[in-house]
Amino acid sequence: MATGLGAIPVLFMRQPSDQQQNLLLGFAAGVMLAASFFSLILPAIEVARQQGASQAGASATVVAAVLLGAFVIAKLNDWVPPLDKLGLGPPGIAAATASVRRIWLFVAAVTLHNFPEGMAVGVSFGGGDFDAGRVTALGIGLQNIPEGLAVAVALSSIGYPRGRAALIAAGSGLVEPVAGLIGVSIVTVAQAFLPWGLGLAAGAMIYVVASDIIPDAHARINGGGKVSTGLMIGLAAMMFLDTTFG
Repeated sequence: MATGLGAIPVLFMRQPSDQQQNLLLGFAAGVMLAASFFSLILPAIEVARQQGASQAGASATVVAAVLLGAFVIAKLNDWVPPLDKLGLGPPGIAAATASVRRIWLFVAAVTLHNFPEGMAVGVSFGGGDFDAGRVTALGIGLQNIPEGLAVAVALSSIGYPRGRAALIAAGSGLVEPVAGLIGVSIVTVAQAFLPWGLGLAAGAMIYVVASDIIPDAHARINGGGKVSTGLMIGLAAMMFLDTTFG
C-alpha cells in the first residue's frame, strides 16, 4: 500500500522533457543508493552480528552477498528474453531498446530488494514481539513511499502511460506481504537468510544505478543535465526516512 501511495504523484505529471527525465531518473537513483546502504547493507551487518558473527565475519558475509547480487542482476539482462515478447514494452517504443531494458532492470532490482524487507517484517512479528514487528513494519512502509515514486517516474520517463507506471510500481511492492508470510511462518530459517537477502538486494540496486541509470542519463544529455540534482534530492529524502524511521 505504501509503495502504491508513493506512485500516485506520477498520475498528475505531464510527459517529461529530457531534462525532466534526467531529474526524475536521478531522483530514483538517489533513493536506491540511500536505500542500499541505510535500509539494506547496514542492517544486514547488524543482523549477522546478532546471529553470532564477528564484526569482520559479518562484514565479509554482506560483502559477498553484495557482489553476488551485482553479478546476478548483471547477468539478468542476458537471461531475460526481448521485452516485447513479455508484453512489457511501452506503447510506440521498441521494447528491445537499451533504455527500456535498463529501466526494467531497475524495476527488477527494486522488487528484489522488497523481498528481504518483507521477510524482516515477518521475522519481527514471528519472534513474538508485536511492538517490534509494528515498528519494523511502519519504518519499512514509510521507506517504500519514495521507492514507489522512484519506480513510477523511471517508467514514466521512457514513455509508459502514467496509470500503467503507477500500477507497475504498486505491483513491485506486492512481494513484501508474500515475504512477510514466509518470514512469520519460518522465523529461524528466514532470519538466517536475512543478511544474504539484504546484501543481494543492495548489490543489485547499486549495480543498476552505476551501470545503467546514470550512464543512460548522460547518454540522453551530454553532462547528465539535472541528473545529479535529482540524485541528491532522492538521496537526502531517503536518507532522512531511513535514519529517522528505519
